[in-house]
Amino acid sequence: MSISVVLFTCDLRLHDHPPLTAALDGTEEVVPLFVRDRAVDVAGFAVPNRLAFLADCLRDLDAGLRERGGRLVVRHGDLVDQVCKVAAEADADEVHMASDVSAHAHRREERLRRALEAEGVRLHVHDTVTTAVAPGAVVPASSDHFAVFTPYFRRWSQERVREPLGAPRTLRVPDDVGSEPLPSRTSLSGLSAGLAEGGEGEGRRRLAAWLRGGVSGYEDGHDDLAGDATSRLSPHLHFGTLSPVELVHRARRSGGPGAEAFVRQLAWRDFHRQVLAARPAVADADYRTQHDSWRSERAAHEDVEAWREGRTGYPVVDAAMRQLRHEGWMHNRGRLLTASFLAKTLYVDWRVGARHFLGLLVDGDVANNQLNWQWMAGTGTDSRPNRVLNPVTQGKRYDPDGAYVRRWVPELAALEGAAVHEPWKLRGLDRAAVDYPDPIVELSDGLARFRRARGRD
Repeated sequence: MSISVVLFTCDLRLHDHPPLTAALDGTEEVVPLFVRDRAVDVAGFAVPNRLAFLADCLRDLDAGLRERGGRLVVRHGDLVDQVCKVAAEADADEVHMASDVSAHAHRREERLRRALEAEGVRLHVHDTVTTAVAPGAVVPASSDHFAVFTPYFRRWSQERVREPLGAPRTLRVPDDVGSEPLPSRTSLSGLSAGLAEGGEGEGRRRLAAWLRGGVSGYEDGHDDLAGDATSRLSPHLHFGTLSPVELVHRARRSGGPGAEAFVRQLAWRDFHRQVLAARPAVADADYRTQHDSWRSERAAHEDVEAWREGRTGYPVVDAAMRQLRHEGWMHNRGRLLTASFLAKTLYVDWRVGARHFLGLLVDGDVANNQLNWQWMAGTGTDSRPNRVLNPVTQGKRYDPDGAYVRRWVPELAALEGAAVHEPWKLRGLDRAAVDYPDPIVELSDGLARFRRARGRD
């Protein structure tokens, strides 16, 4: 009887898992393997919030496997070396894994394929594990990827999304394949105080609650900062504890404008992945350069620190940055506002902001994070690269009663209604009683600097 290794990467679930289903086809003996890749540590992506969420996911995955008669094998080191060692220990003749889109993932896959083939082991890479539609499945006539979302979404919507797969009922793992201990978040320091719990079980509970009571209001409420009406499923999509294929099917079954708007967001996620798959360099380089002479982190040190700490003097920006530090997550509208403020109002290199986000976001994802930052910096796929979001106008529009600001900027809790968005207008003793900084830049000055830099003054 043949034995297969299933390499889990960013697909830490049992439901709708094509590599696991394929590995179990014809046999019940597999080695579910996760390798804590040393290259991820070296690259600086192994940050506390994501390591904690990952630990939750691995423990949940192991528990699910044990309920079915199996267990998770965990190793640490060079991924290629460890997979080859496990395949040899198990006398496996196949390895199954999900495809991925980053340059690192492509190099890793090729290294793994060559190393396994040298040992007579076949590597099977499966699409539509971390996306609903595979990168490259839909392309325009004149290019290898879509550079604009709207035509991509039209084609994406016409694609047949495969049916979700069930979780295995039983499986067996060879006894002689050893594992390192499962990690635990209790051993980590520097975590965001409000960091969410990870794992497939938690993800499926959140999804069920979202479909019961949240998705119907998503179209109207997704930009409401205080209402917190988004799904908060992005960390589970990032770690793959939920399947985007399953989410598309279940949302479409729910029906209605809210579900349609939610599916559109899943398409955005696939859109960014097909861009990164075709242009791996955009993880750090401009997709469409505007020839900016950005202020560096060193040159703009005081402004950058104020932005990071949530002390810019613009309440909605500061509220979002404090939410990020406390939860390791930020409302999507907040992400747009804070990115626009750093890249355009302060004219600081977007990569400075992208690195800060990746240092805290539990859903920190190269494709979404880097390309959304480029969208707001005007160097990405946005067809209006010079738009600048006004934080006062945006605050009044998406937090009209100021509840979001008061939640995260308690210094302003005594201010009522929309006045919370312009505390600098207070006078005398009223202003002195509020321990909150004046704006670090006048919006008109920031706009003028940006327009000069882009040659639009």
